Amino acid sequence: MNLNLSRPIAFVDLETTGVDFAHDRIVEIAVVKVYPDGEVIEKCDRVNPGIPIPPGATAVHGIKNEDVKDCPSFGKLAAEYADFISDADLAGFNSNRFDFPFLLEEFLRNGVQTDFSQKKFIDVQRIFHQMEPRNLEAAYMKYCGQKLEGAHGAAADARATYEVLKAQLDVYPEKLRNDISFLHNISSDGNFADMGRRMIIDNGVEKFNFGKHKGKAVVDVFRSEPNYFDWIMKSDFPLDFKEKLKAIRQRM
Repeated sequence: MNLNLSRPIAFVDLETTGVDFAHDRIVEIAVVKVYPDGEVIEKCDRVNPGIPIPPGATAVHGIKNEDVKDCPSFGKLAAEYADFISDADLAGFNSNRFDFPFLLEEFLRNGVQTDFSQKKFIDVQRIFHQMEPRNLEAAYMKYCGQKLEGAHGAAADARATYEVLKAQLDVYPEKLRNDISFLHNISSDGNFADMGRRMIIDNGVEKFNFGKHKGKAVVDVFRSEPNYFDWIMKSDFPLDFKEKLKAIRQRM
């Protein structure tokens, strides 16, 4: 079943030096952009992360330091990719927790402003896990009937994620709707104020989701402990989280 789209949707997959988007960096990015008329355009680039790729990361995606030593930094690609996805909703596999916050952090780190607030986010893994808990390779075999060749390569994984979502719509017609807003809602596992999930929104109120103030309203903490804002700004937290806190502080 083809996707019912009112605007483009971009399937994103990242390979990185690790899983901490405040410290780690992208080593490969792929975007499969699908248009309402069915046209598909792919972009994929290897990236020099500017830091060593740990052996554990190489064991997952197969990319070594020598493979990317002559590749551009993400800073040289960021504006191009931000423009490519600017008019699109976003989809991926485990993307709500990994690819999307990681990508936004890299944009901000390189001075590229992009607005994610109006996008719908489809996490195909969330849909898959609600139907049958497995991984992308198992999902591809189940829904597409083929072995996933080139797994953990960004382009192969992004293409496979696109094919799996289309097949999921065919397999679960009574449970899933071919509607981006519906898929966004079923992909969601919480209402978070920032991509890194350090703040939740509870009845319209931003609350900390970590540390000694977990569960407390951000504005209440800032009023009772003004230095907490300064501590966060000086500490090694994701830039998106800091920007959201600045906006709350300015609103106060």
